Amino acid sequence: MEVITDPYEVVAGVPSVEDFRRLRTDAGLSDKDPAAVAAALPNTWYGVVLRHQGEPIGMGRIIGDGGTAFQVVDICVHPAHQGRGLGRRIMAALTEELERRAPATAYVSLIADGPARFLYEKFGFADTARHGSVGMYRFMGAS
Repeated sequence: MEVITDPYEVVAGVPSVEDFRRLRTDAGLSDKDPAAVAAALPNTWYGVVLRHQGEPIGMGRIIGDGGTAFQVVDICVHPAHQGRGLGRRIMAALTEELERRAPATAYVSLIADGPARFLYEKFGFADTARHGSVGMYRFMGAS
């Protein structure tokens, strides 16, 4: 009988600055300034890197104050590996850590781009508008 090994591995941690920027742009997300990424990554509350045969091909992070507020950010998978349930694996790892360590009264938010909302709904996230809230944003430096 042939043993099939999983070529994908979800590892706790954050990618390098270079890998972070590459993963974001490869997945169609905006690039970030290298100095900003270098400042941000050490402040990750919990993060995972998805590896394919040792190479980073996806990631996800949770940022926040460690007690009352958390935000799920930077969820992405390289397009060549999409459609294989890998985003679900990233979200499962992040959700498990939230359930393990975050207080029951914590507020966890995220911004869902396009059809990603359907993935996030499977992990208990809901549209804030249904609860009388409106998500808002501001880019620094934008007029």
